[in-house]
Amino acid sequence: MSNEILLILSLIITYSIVLTLFFVFREQGLYLWTIVATIAANIEVLIMVTAFGMEMTLGNILFASTFLVTDILSELYGKKAAQTAVWMGIATSVLFVLISQSWMLYLPNEHDFASPAIRTVFSNTPRLMLVGIAVYVAVQFFDVWAYHKWWEFTKRTSGGQEKFLWLRNNGSTLVSQLLNTILFTWGAFFGTHSAESLISIMFSSYLIFVITSVADTPFVYLARYLYRKKSFK
Repeated sequence: MSNEILLILSLIITYSIVLTLFFVFREQGLYLWTIVATIAANIEVLIMVTAFGMEMTLGNILFASTFLVTDILSELYGKKAAQTAVWMGIATSVLFVLISQSWMLYLPNEHDFASPAIRTVFSNTPRLMLVGIAVYVAVQFFDVWAYHKWWEFTKRTSGGQEKFLWLRNNGSTLVSQLLNTILFTWGAFFGTHSAESLISIMFSSYLIFVITSVADTPFVYLARYLYRKKSFK
């Protein structure tokens, strides 16, 4: 199966999982996904692939799904709930760094076969995770702030609280993802890849984020529809 098809399937499946968790567990399901996506994205970002004629790292779709989570929480449960998801993501990142680095302190047994691979993968974890945490804090809190600023704007201009959901959803996420792309790419990979590769990664990453941001809009509408159903509340 080609990388392109895998990325498209990953986008559809990932967003569907977010919506399913929301349907089953309400806002707790969204908090759960924040934890899962935070850990998985910071490991997956180590993998580089070529797709759609571009060089890119994985992890972009998982990370984009955390913006879907905060947008749903902002829309249905308010700013405080969205900020709670951000803090949970931060706590998850910090704890994962501490736990994964503690593995490196052990002396492997002579029959061990996993340690070399684990050390190869997680030797880069501190830098990636520390940069990821710093960028995550800045970008996610900015996204929540921007979402509600757009909401204030749409309420003033339309006279209604629920109109222009697509505008506040995409208006906040697209700017946030641009900040994320620039800060994370240069912070995490400067010195390990050439400047040409970094620019290519940055371009491809933001292009993916634009697509994922637009693609998540129907899922926010679906989440709001589910929330309004009496049987769901």
